[in-house]
Amino acid sequence: MTHGGEQRQYGPLGTVLVIIPTYNEADNVRPVVERVRAAVPEAHVLVADDNSPDGTGKIADELAAEDEQVQVLHRQGKEGLGAAYLAGFRWGIEHGYGTLVEMDADGSHQPEELPRLLTALRGADLVLGSRWVPGGRVVNWPKHREFISRGGSMYSRALLDVPLRDVTGGYRAFRSETLEGLGMDDVASQGYCFQVDMAHRAVRAGYHVVEVPITFVERERGDSKMSNDILAEALWRVTAWGMEGRVRKLLGRRHT
Repeated sequence: MTHGGEQRQYGPLGTVLVIIPTYNEADNVRPVVERVRAAVPEAHVLVADDNSPDGTGKIADELAAEDEQVQVLHRQGKEGLGAAYLAGFRWGIEHGYGTLVEMDADGSHQPEELPRLLTALRGADLVLGSRWVPGGRVVNWPKHREFISRGGSMYSRALLDVPLRDVTGGYRAFRSETLEGLGMDDVASQGYCFQVDMAHRAVRAGYHVVEVPITFVERERGDSKMSNDILAEALWRVTAWGMEGRVRKLLGRRHT
């Protein structure tokens, strides 16, 4: 599925930076980084660690010492997924990367599917790895998690008028200029809501957004970071954005 189908010429992708936020992912960080490097050997990796007490940051440092294409961004503490990605985006843009990729540390996003996202990005501003388009699927996911994810995307799509099937997914590839045009300085959302926020901003700004099917695999090691607080934040923020958008449209009609 696409948005903003205006035909234009896209420049080269530049060097790819895969940003992997971590908090207590000691069992997962090495395998996922090694899989990324094997799947797309030219890509660089940035592990953004929120001062994990389980030693994830130390393992990431070992990976960086072994491989010059791996870097580590040590953050002061657990500030949430959105803050980690924003810090990674800024770091990547400052260091001249042309493409920035979001990827979970727990193995749920298959690094072997990254070439598919990058191929699609050659003709797009933003590519979403989608579980809910034809060809996309989830593996070993509890029914309640699938219900929450599908429901969250449907609710966001309806309230925000976002023509995307998987609004909450976190496997994404951005062109650096797309991120620079999204106004990252006023993004305060976290978790599910961060992903909705960024997709909504891209659609609203008229960027060409493409969804490609992915297989999402439930983590085998470690604990999920999903919480009731994250879900509650997503619900109230999406509702507020939706109502704000409707008020703007109504006021716009009154002034025409």
